[in-house]
Amino acid sequence: MKQFTVALLLSAVTLGASAGGNVDTGKALAEKYACATCHGKDYNTPIDPSYPKLAGQHRDYLEHALVAYKRADGANGRNNAIMTGQVKPLSNQDIKDIAAYLHSLPGTLTVRR
Repeated sequence: MKQFTVALLLSAVTLGASAGGNVDTGKALAEKYACATCHGKDYNTPIDPSYPKLAGQHRDYLEHALVAYKRADGANGRNNAIMTGQVKPLSNQDIKDIAAYLHSLPGTLTVRR
C-alpha cells in the first residue's frame, strides 16, 4: 500500500508540474525563439515602448496572450504579424512552459490601486 501511495503522489506532482509549465523548458524555448530580441535581454526592457514587459507577468495572462496570438484573426484572437509568426509553431505545452519561465523572472511591473 505504501508503494502505491508514493507512486500516486509522485505522479500527481509530475502532472502538476507539467500542467503549470516547466521553467527550464520555457527558458530554452524563449532562447530558441529569440524572445529577448524584442522584449529585452531581461524581459523588462523592450526595444520599443509599445512592446510589453514580460518578466514577472502573471502566468495565466501570458498563456492567454500567446494563445490569442496563435488564433490571429480567429475568434478572440490578436492580430500582430510578428507575434503570430512567433507562436505558430508552439504547442500548448510550449506556451505553458514559456509563460512559467517569464512569470518566474523578477519584473518591474507595478500595480496601483
